[in-house]
Amino acid sequence: MIEMELNKIVIDEKRHDQLIALKEKGGSRVLPIVIGLNEASAIKLKISGFNPPRPLTHDLIFTILNDLGATVEKVVIDSLEENTFHAKIIIKTSSGESKSIDARPSDSIALAVRSHAPIFVEDSIVQQYETFNKEKL
Repeated sequence: MIEMELNKIVIDEKRHDQLIALKEKGGSRVLPIVIGLNEASAIKLKISGFNPPRPLTHDLIFTILNDLGATVEKVVIDSLEENTFHAKIIIKTSSGESKSIDARPSDSIALAVRSHAPIFVEDSIVQQYETFNKEKL
């Protein structure tokens, strides 16, 4: 697995495109992921330090986990099927047990930003993306 970090958020309201770019930690590889406007906004608001008067969905999930004594250990983007990324949120329960929860990458990253959890991508996904881009050239 490759540890990556959030590098960029692009919101183009005219074209209705939103994407996040993950960059290899300590490296140069980048993986763009198209996401929904709500998730892009939730990530951007948190990074900018904005605190809404009422909790957004990702803030609510983060608070629930904390109140139950659970923590987000990491986020793993683990597959790419028919141009759709899939992810898992790995949570450590109050008893120390690890649980893997299926989630969209956008929701996973929004939660990782709130919990300061690391983001990992399977090597095969990064290689698949690199191969696809080389073929387009």
